[in-house]
Amino acid sequence: MEDTTVKRQTDDTANNPGTDSERFPEQFARTRRFSLGVPRQFTLSPDGRRVLFVRTGSGSDPVGRLWQYEGGEERLLADPVLLVGGGSEDVPEEERLRRERARERSVGVVGYATDDAVRVVAFALSGALWAVRTDGSAPFTVPAAGPVVDPRPSPDGRYIAYVSGRALHVVELDGDDRQLARPEGPEVSYGLAEYIAAESMGRSRGYWWAPDGRGLLVARADTSPVARRYLSDPADPARPPQVIRYPSAGTANAEVTLHLLTLDGARTEVSWDRAGYEYVVDAGWDAHGPFVAVQSRDQRALRTLAVDPVTGATEVRHERTDPAWVELVPGTPARTAAGALVVPEDDGDTRRLTVDGRRVTPEGLQLRAVLGVEGERVLFTASEDPTETHVWRHEPGAGCRRLSGEPGVWTGTGRGGTTVLAGLTPRGHEVRVLRDDDGPAEGSAPGIASLAEEPVIIPRPIHLALGKRELCSVLYFPSWYRQGTGTLPVLLDPYGGPALQLAVRARGWTGCVSQWFAEQGFAVLVTDGRGTPGRGPVWEKAVYGDLVGPALEDQVDAVRAAGERFPDLDLGRVAIRGWSFGGFLAAAAVLHRPDVFHAAVAGAPPTDQRMYDTHWKERFLGHPDEQPETYARSSLTGHGHLLRRPLMLVHGLADDNVAVAHTLRFSAELLAAGRPHTVLPLPGATHLPADDAVNANLLRVQRDFLKDALPAPEEDSTGR
Repeated sequence: MEDTTVKRQTDDTANNPGTDSERFPEQFARTRRFSLGVPRQFTLSPDGRRVLFVRTGSGSDPVGRLWQYEGGEERLLADPVLLVGGGSEDVPEEERLRRERARERSVGVVGYATDDAVRVVAFALSGALWAVRTDGSAPFTVPAAGPVVDPRPSPDGRYIAYVSGRALHVVELDGDDRQLARPEGPEVSYGLAEYIAAESMGRSRGYWWAPDGRGLLVARADTSPVARRYLSDPADPARPPQVIRYPSAGTANAEVTLHLLTLDGARTEVSWDRAGYEYVVDAGWDAHGPFVAVQSRDQRALRTLAVDPVTGATEVRHERTDPAWVELVPGTPARTAAGALVVPEDDGDTRRLTVDGRRVTPEGLQLRAVLGVEGERVLFTASEDPTETHVWRHEPGAGCRRLSGEPGVWTGTGRGGTTVLAGLTPRGHEVRVLRDDDGPAEGSAPGIASLAEEPVIIPRPIHLALGKRELCSVLYFPSWYRQGTGTLPVLLDPYGGPALQLAVRARGWTGCVSQWFAEQGFAVLVTDGRGTPGRGPVWEKAVYGDLVGPALEDQVDAVRAAGERFPDLDLGRVAIRGWSFGGFLAAAAVLHRPDVFHAAVAGAPPTDQRMYDTHWKERFLGHPDEQPETYARSSLTGHGHLLRRPLMLVHGLADDNVAVAHTLRFSAELLAAGRPHTVLPLPGATHLPADDAVNANLLRVQRDFLKDALPAPEEDSTGR
């Protein structure tokens, strides 16, 4: 796993620590973390010859456009600048919230859906419903009852379903609109994913078409049992607070039911043991009928149910159980054309893919997601090495074949003998278009161009396996630094928690930021410890009941092991920074291990685990009424008196995910205990700040704080 040789850039291509370091923060912010200009959201036609995708106009243009790729050439299908002008967007509140859950930072065409033949495409612009045919004709508006959210054509392309005012509508392309489900009250919605489904389960949809286009499976969400939160803007006291429904740990969730609706107005409720299985994890409707995956409140059981399309009755087709929690694998459950059920199975320390009850992936290959099913083929992602994720295909009689060749973090889609591979590689974003008779995709394979800007700071990672647990880590030195010429302070830059890896063999924005901090004079260490994905169920579930201990121990072990291997690392000057879980981990580090960590910046830290949402926190810590000790152990609140090191807390005042109350209450506790600290509030900012100037200067503010907070080289590392 460890690179024994470190490839260094030559002097004429190395980073210029003066000019490029000054330019990087503005580039990082302007490009929205280098996401603009990257092709995404791929859809293949049945014959595999046409690929639809979304891409903004350049690496600094935030306006998403709809494109079609065919025969090696691209064609623009819809340009919002030409259709509605280049002014600011006016999107419905439900769409704004949907984008916040998806961390969407572009505008224009940010999503679309097609019919089965990929001939009719629907999308929303500033709340208006638009459609375009892929035959080369111009986009056109479709009359709608109100501002449109999540439009989706029927499989036959005759209709478009959409949500407006929390009601589900279906409209014919010639404009005949009908309302299929009307909310019975202000807290009810049809066809939208409720908060925790979108934020913590990965389900962004709230309705699914029947294959014949004559009906839909629709989720109804009633949020009236959910506690209210009020988000105000202290920088604008004349503005009324925003009221949101937020189910914090141990409190009531939204009541979610499913309904079968026909275009002629008939309605049948789907029945299952909702008291025992209150979470609707995913659903769908294929040639074998509707199906749904439901999960128990304690998340230790997940059932796949077949739904009778006439009566709404359900039958259990599969059940997964786990003494900790059942991990949700994107894209599952699914069914092949023959009806074989496609689900994951945790087998010892390997998460395997099963088809029709049979394990089809080998031991040690960790299933990450199912990308799609065509016929009896199953396209999926999996990891042999936790620092890489590759696209694989399973086919009866042929077994499993890896389709992505080069190192990176790959995903994709497949249909009609074509696979589109989208990867984050050591060179950045790349998209390859692969036919069945091609070998594993390499750099020479045809592809769709990325228009993302090239970072002015290029990461120079040293991949390491550190300590007795062989922790996947990446170390960044300044480009101008020569080993053996002096020591460097150390900055840990982890996320370190469930659902996200940073120490991967790919050039993402996080690596660019880590290298930028290195250029400021730090040796930057990034480590994925226990709880992070990619190393199997045992590794992931080592944090069950304790979100602090194992994660923090791994960061300590990593920095000490790195210090033994690289004498230039000054372990008497160690800082740590992070955001969200990473911010929580950074604050925990200076609270609990001041012997190792001398300063920290904690961005948007969830300091009180009881205040975070039900599905996410109860997964790891159980119900707070039944296991209060796990919440006390895993929270920062109650431990503020331990602070002995400089700490900066950063938080967006409009954060509806990790409420600013986390930081404000913890700050009050620190103050009451007489513990000096710094608080940086960000007016108007959500969980991921959107303002370019704020994002650029946040990097500089953190750098300056950490440099000022760390002890000078000659001072005793036991105190300032």
